[in-house]
Amino acid sequence: MSARSNTARGIIAYLLIAFAMAWSFWCIPLLFGLTLRSPSYFLFLLPGAFSPAIAAVVVRKWVTREGFADAGLRLNFLNNRRYYMIAWLLPLLVVAIIVLLAVIFRISTPDFSLQRAMNTLGSRQNPLEAIPRPLRFPVAAFQVLLTAIIVTPLLWGEEIGWRSYLQIRLMAHRPLLAAVITGVIWGIWHYPINLQGYNYPDNRILGLFIFPVFTVLLSIILGWIRIRTGSIWPVSLAHAATNTIGGGLSVLLFMGGPNWVFVGYPGILSWIPLGGICTWIILTGQLIPIKRC
Repeated sequence: MSARSNTARGIIAYLLIAFAMAWSFWCIPLLFGLTLRSPSYFLFLLPGAFSPAIAAVVVRKWVTREGFADAGLRLNFLNNRRYYMIAWLLPLLVVAIIVLLAVIFRISTPDFSLQRAMNTLGSRQNPLEAIPRPLRFPVAAFQVLLTAIIVTPLLWGEEIGWRSYLQIRLMAHRPLLAAVITGVIWGIWHYPINLQGYNYPDNRILGLFIFPVFTVLLSIILGWIRIRTGSIWPVSLAHAATNTIGGGLSVLLFMGGPNWVFVGYPGILSWIPLGGICTWIILTGQLIPIKRC
């Protein structure tokens, strides 16, 4: 069997496993009437989130038998401290630009007391209630920054599949096109939970079109970090920071206000800062093929 056909067989097997496993787990809660606010919902969310890792391991070990030499499993921290910091702190910049644009264009008003979001989410016993309102946002920001580091191993479950398998196999010699295709596939992979209101609770159908744009932009940025560091760990940190810092702060600042589809972290306004970063990556030739081992 040629290397090309072996790669094609691996990609197909990876996609089948990643989609079948995730969509199965994410549709089970519907059978029991569970919603996103049900504590037991996350018993099904997490196994689905690890389906890319399981798919990548199965394919590498038993389908293509190519092993893990190019999986980027080493931390490479000392040589890539700058990229780890970028991965960790980039969502703070993106949220700041979203806030600025939301205010300038009068799309929504951020609530730095966080009271509106806590009321909307029903957080009556939230520990932040005991903190004076002017201090709530700084405390919340510190919490999500710390949380991003803690949950990085969980997001490894996605990134070892998307960025360290699929994105370096699809159109291997055209990394920008690979990032775009992977981003679209990655966005569609999220459809079952998005239809249940995970990212766009008030615009679920519209979210099906908006989210893949967001994941394409992220795939370019995460692919760039993967290429520059040779490690999947800063990529996993960047994904964790996207969810906890970007997603968490945008929820706390804007939830309960108007136009969430614009001001949420995976919303339309994020396209501007993320698109600017992607433009710089592309125009400066930062995306280069990863050498396969």
